[in-house]
Amino acid sequence: MVGPPSTLSSSATTTQKSFYTQQSTPYNTNGTKTPSDRDGLQPGALANGARSNSSLSFGPRGSSLAPSPVAPGSFSSNMRNQLAPSRTGSGQDINASMVNLERLDEDDGLVSEQVLATLRESLNREMKIKEGSENMLEALNTKKAKQTKEQRQRVEAELNSSNQKIKELRNQITELQRPKPPTTPTRTRMDVIFQSSNGLRSPHSATKSAAGSEFDEPTESPTYALAEILQALEVEGLTPDYYVGHANNLVELFKRHPTLKYDLVWSVFGLRMQVMLLSESREVVAAGYRMTRYAISDISSLQKIRSLNIDYLVVLSLIKERKADVEREQALKFVRAFLDVKDGVSEVSRAVVRTIASVAEHTEDRLKAICIETLAEIMVRNPALLVTSGGLRPLADALGEGTYEASGSLTAAFLFLLDAPQRRKYLRSGYELEVLFTAFTDSLYAKENILKQNSKAISYALKSWPGLMTLSMYNFRAIRSLVSCLMLPNPTIRETVIDLLYSLLRIKSPFWAPSFLAGRRLTTYGRVATLKAAPQKTAQPVEEEPGEKSFVDHYTALLLAVLIASDMLPGLLQVTRDADNSMLKRKTTLLIGEVLKLADSLLPSTWSADLQLLPELFSAASHFGDNERFDATGTVYQISSVSRTLYRTVPAAGGILASSINSSQDNLASLEDQPKSNPNVTLDETTFRQLLVETQVLSSTNPTKWKWDIILKIIEGPLLNGKRLDEAIKASKFIKRIMSFYRPFKYKFAEVRNTRITQKYVKVGCALIHTLLQTVEGVRYLADNKLLRQIAECLAQCDPTSGLTAQSPMFSKERLQETLCCGYFAMLGTMSGDLKGLQMLDRWRMINMMYHIIDLKQRPDLIKLLLSNFDYSLPGHPRVLLSKALTAGSKEIRIYATNVLRKYSSRSRTNGPGNQGVGDSKWAIQLLVTQLYDPEVEVCATAIKILEEACNRKNYLEYIVECRPALDHLGEIGAPLLLRFLSTSIGYHYLDGLDYISNEMDDWFLGRNDTYVGVIEASLARSFVEVTEETSNRLSMDVDSFELEGDNDAHVPPHFYRELTRTKEGCKLLRDKGHFEEFATTIREYGMLSDDSELILKVKGCLWAVGNVGSMELGAPFLEECDVVENIVRIAESHEIMSLRGTAFFVLGLISRSVHGLEILSEFGWDSNTTKMGVSLGLCIPQNLGKFFSFQPWKHEKVSDIVMTESQKAAAEAAKMDDDIVNQRILELIVDLGNTVLQKRAMTELMHIKAKKVPGFKQPALFKKIMTLLESHHFRLGVRHFVAELFDRSVLRRIVFGEENSDDEMNSDVDDTGSEGRTERQRSISDLSGTAPESGV
Repeated sequence: MVGPPSTLSSSATTTQKSFYTQQSTPYNTNGTKTPSDRDGLQPGALANGARSNSSLSFGPRGSSLAPSPVAPGSFSSNMRNQLAPSRTGSGQDINASMVNLERLDEDDGLVSEQVLATLRESLNREMKIKEGSENMLEALNTKKAKQTKEQRQRVEAELNSSNQKIKELRNQITELQRPKPPTTPTRTRMDVIFQSSNGLRSPHSATKSAAGSEFDEPTESPTYALAEILQALEVEGLTPDYYVGHANNLVELFKRHPTLKYDLVWSVFGLRMQVMLLSESREVVAAGYRMTRYAISDISSLQKIRSLNIDYLVVLSLIKERKADVEREQALKFVRAFLDVKDGVSEVSRAVVRTIASVAEHTEDRLKAICIETLAEIMVRNPALLVTSGGLRPLADALGEGTYEASGSLTAAFLFLLDAPQRRKYLRSGYELEVLFTAFTDSLYAKENILKQNSKAISYALKSWPGLMTLSMYNFRAIRSLVSCLMLPNPTIRETVIDLLYSLLRIKSPFWAPSFLAGRRLTTYGRVATLKAAPQKTAQPVEEEPGEKSFVDHYTALLLAVLIASDMLPGLLQVTRDADNSMLKRKTTLLIGEVLKLADSLLPSTWSADLQLLPELFSAASHFGDNERFDATGTVYQISSVSRTLYRTVPAAGGILASSINSSQDNLASLEDQPKSNPNVTLDETTFRQLLVETQVLSSTNPTKWKWDIILKIIEGPLLNGKRLDEAIKASKFIKRIMSFYRPFKYKFAEVRNTRITQKYVKVGCALIHTLLQTVEGVRYLADNKLLRQIAECLAQCDPTSGLTAQSPMFSKERLQETLCCGYFAMLGTMSGDLKGLQMLDRWRMINMMYHIIDLKQRPDLIKLLLSNFDYSLPGHPRVLLSKALTAGSKEIRIYATNVLRKYSSRSRTNGPGNQGVGDSKWAIQLLVTQLYDPEVEVCATAIKILEEACNRKNYLEYIVECRPALDHLGEIGAPLLLRFLSTSIGYHYLDGLDYISNEMDDWFLGRNDTYVGVIEASLARSFVEVTEETSNRLSMDVDSFELEGDNDAHVPPHFYRELTRTKEGCKLLRDKGHFEEFATTIREYGMLSDDSELILKVKGCLWAVGNVGSMELGAPFLEECDVVENIVRIAESHEIMSLRGTAFFVLGLISRSVHGLEILSEFGWDSNTTKMGVSLGLCIPQNLGKFFSFQPWKHEKVSDIVMTESQKAAAEAAKMDDDIVNQRILELIVDLGNTVLQKRAMTELMHIKAKKVPGFKQPALFKKIMTLLESHHFRLGVRHFVAELFDRSVLRRIVFGEENSDDEMNSDVDDTGSEGRTERQRSISDLSGTAPESGV
């Protein structure tokens, strides 16, 4: 069997050479994959030369959600054949295609996730359309009805359409999220094994049911099936489809039996692999790579694969032309699989890495992005290999050019190397990251998309310690260059830099920012701000630490100090003076105001005092002879206006900062919040009647024409007077018409769509119920009105024991979601907060119905509405109902009911100051303690979290301890709550009685202290990730939003030693045990080490322990006794590991939270901001930034400095020399190809030499030498492809099979000898194509 004579040529036709294109994956409407998306290399069953499409998606390894095991190195599991067979209608081809179309779909999980993401995106779009329609309707309501009738009808139609689409999309999302049984038919052993030699299978196997397959699957003998498939691959002379199909069968066998690859006989499997990889067909070669990739098990399997001379094949596959992308992609996946094996990167050769780097440098190559990602992963695992292989240059180019979309991950790889001195030496000191700033400083070639891409990478770098330390070298050179770009008269650069500053300082624009940027004045925002800020939820402060800030604020304070030291404010002021764009000027002015506010809140007074004066601006404004004075004066006015508005709207403008308010101010605020007598109650009769007329209620029966704001004003004002209410009831139809509007069976209020605009009806209804309950006349009227009777009848329709049924119940699930029927539950909740209201509910038997509804498993939506709207402030039926839901409901209801208790267990009551006793929250705490024994862990975890929040108040904490909750059965889940118990003496003694403290203390000392390092660093990493999702302020009756209340608080993990030192008893125990001295000794002796990862982890654990002890006033004396602060300061200012410097910085911030600790730090030149009462905020920064950012340049290890092995040196030297004169000239010309000046001449001469048919291009020895040269030097991708095509194909075959013959044999005719040295098995696939060209492509 004669093998083809060329290395890179393939038997593709003209059609096949051009049809490989990348398209999006097609899905049908139900979210499943079309048959063309099945996994595996799909043989072509395309008639008339039709072109198949490829959908190859590149993503990070491990991102697949498929249930089946994914092969190492996979960044895409979709592989399809791209061969368009010349024969049409062949039964053999069609049936062979059917074999491969029935592949196990390993991407089902990924597909469902993609479909879910698409549906969620559509849902968000429809929600925005709906909100826009509602806003339009609200605007049209202010105009005359006749003029806007048609427009209103169109908007209402659009709104109805959006509501319908939203409903359908939610149903689809719910359906997709439900777990589904497997539907893919699984073939039996008989189907897999007993196939005819041509790969045909009985068609009935495709119709087997999943259930039947489950019974057949265990009968499969994996070893027998493996032997059959390998034997089938021996058959020679068949179409590529046959071999691709059997390779796919083998891959599926490895998926079903992952342990099978550990028992492979490599002498047999390796031969099949070699033969497939030497095939003429690109699809067969790709299937060979894929099959081999799934066979990789451990480092020994990689070594066996490399011993079969596969490196040459991989290199030649990667440098092929674009038409061979299917083969190139699988070759790249094969290389990436090495990185997933432990120490597998050591088996990746320099030749392969050099080739990948050449692909990454090729601008238009489709595999460029994934090659860059592969190089980045190699850099993280083995930077020396990457540097010696020339892979650093394409990574730096990709980072600087801004064309690589995943710039964050690429930046992270560089930051990982910069962190430690062992890895840092491979990068140039302070230069690798500075390439990011080129797009900003080179203003002539600035492009907006590249600026934005690079700004993301810069933001990522500056939010990490290695990035900040590196970019602050050379006196903040890189950061100064960025800030100086504000001086350039380029609006795109200026705007991008300003946006970047907003991002770095975590500034969230206030609600009035869009109006201000649009040019509106700030005169009215003060009053609006107080109204808008009032309902916002504020976090409950910890009583013992009123001014404490988070670690993110601490880092932001340091970053702000760096930016100020880099002349940020002069640059911003320059923009305000000479920018042509008025919106950019306003944006900059707003940023200046925010920076001044941040500086006042975060930085010590020594930093912020001079900053607030803005000397440059006032100096320019005072030059009366200069025309620029007017711009400067206007800027002063704008900054002053912005600053005043920002300080008025502290809650609204909040992003980073929680305002530090003294307790005396809290008391004043609580006095202001007390309900005052409404002046409107005492209106005279004329004014009252005039108000009634203005509401339009008396003149029209159409509720859309009523003035609801005036109606609310009347209800909350004059109608609280019994006389006025009686007059409104008897002397006019005002109350009667409003009550009629709310009656369910009038189908007015009940049929109104639930939108943001219509929430006013619910608000007025609740206010009306509340007002009627305040007076005797109102109670009498409400009791006799049909409203409550009809609501009771609607509830009875949902009560299975009532006997009442309805074809379309008023409180059906659809009505509650789409209409204001849910508003009736808000009104019932208002009644449940009043004794007279509870009596009325009981009179109409509504309480009994609610007890029955709570037991209704089919209506969780109804139960959630009841639980979330009830007022539990009074003892009675509502609390009993809640207790029943907490214990007898489903898991979903129990979790929801537990969350309902949050606001009753941790918020201060409105009937007294915040520092009162537990009072009315005892019942909620008791119920939460009961929930700790729930059989479901999720319920217990929810209760633990709520109780932990309640522990922020000392008296609440003491009462929780009095309840004596047993948490042993919860393990780690209950640990945070037990730690909180340590903060009071009563809790300490309770835990001491359980032997918890001594056992826990030993655990932390012996190992948990080190584990805490990973927990706190993961918590900090999450905190530093910026949340980009914007939440709408849309009012909604959506019950699910209630469940999320309080879930977004980012708490730092509690530390045992911190809680222990809150009490004198804990401090005594710590002193007796001597743990603090041990921590201090470890820091003192091993703190400056940088080469032992275990000791570094130990030092980090000790640092966090010392910091947490020192942050407590009772623990601060330990610092002075051990004199450990000096060592921590030394680590922060001079350690070689950048991230350890950051840990020390945060620890110093913890220490500065205590008065004693701050005094010690001030001696070492560190200072912190304090409140007006002198309490430290824990935001400690060095007074001399240059001393902290004193990182010295390191010695860069060049490629020539990296030690090569003796064998590598010998091979490199031998590759340059050859005894044959022609071969020596060929080697010299190959070297010249790397020189752009000599390249063209060298290529021409090499082509002349090849035309003479010299024997050198048929010699394996010369081929190996040239491959060594390609490995040792930098050549472009096209040059590598040119060099490979010079050689005959038989050369590669003889090298792979180890059949290198003597020179005489090599000089003989290759057609006579090429096939004689091979066995039948080696020839089986090489003769797939009868006609092939004799030389390279």
